[in-house]
Amino acid sequence: MILKPLKIEDCPQFYTATILDWKKLLKPEKYKLIIIESLQFLVEEKRVEVYGYVIMDNHIHIIWKPMLLYSLKHTQLSFMKFTAQHIKQDLELHHKAVLKCFYVESKDRSYQFWKRNSLCVDLYSDKIIEQKLKYIHENPVKAGLCCNPEDYRFSSAKFYKEKGDEFCFISDFRL
Repeated sequence: MILKPLKIEDCPQFYTATILDWKKLLKPEKYKLIIIESLQFLVEEKRVEVYGYVIMDNHIHIIWKPMLLYSLKHTQLSFMKFTAQHIKQDLELHHKAVLKCFYVESKDRSYQFWKRNSLCVDLYSDKIIEQKLKYIHENPVKAGLCCNPEDYRFSSAKFYKEKGDEFCFISDFRL
């Protein structure tokens, strides 16, 4: 396969968002599914193409590219806001003690789940995208959550091993 350099406007981004203080807020499957639901929405609304992801207990990695009318900055903000609001609603109803762990004395909010200043790195070539995909797909293996990357449910590894796409929102970056 010939690897082609990408123009800056076509450049996907490696995005990492971390839960405040590395707490394992995303350990329950229902919170991972909130992340999935948000990604599905963004893809269905043609705001982004998602090329890869992994959802760990305390952070997420996404490789995505904005579509024509949307900036990644705006997409990131709406993604973070949507997921935080839905997780907060569930915590208010079912886990008030856990919600208290995320209380912050801030001018603009009472609770904070995501650490500010997420990592964003432009990916200028297919080779770099492949390196980042390998890195994110190995996360669950390194954490002892599975033996093979494709065995971890909340990751795009299975898609790239041609074993399916349970959540139906991944695009192959090579196409």
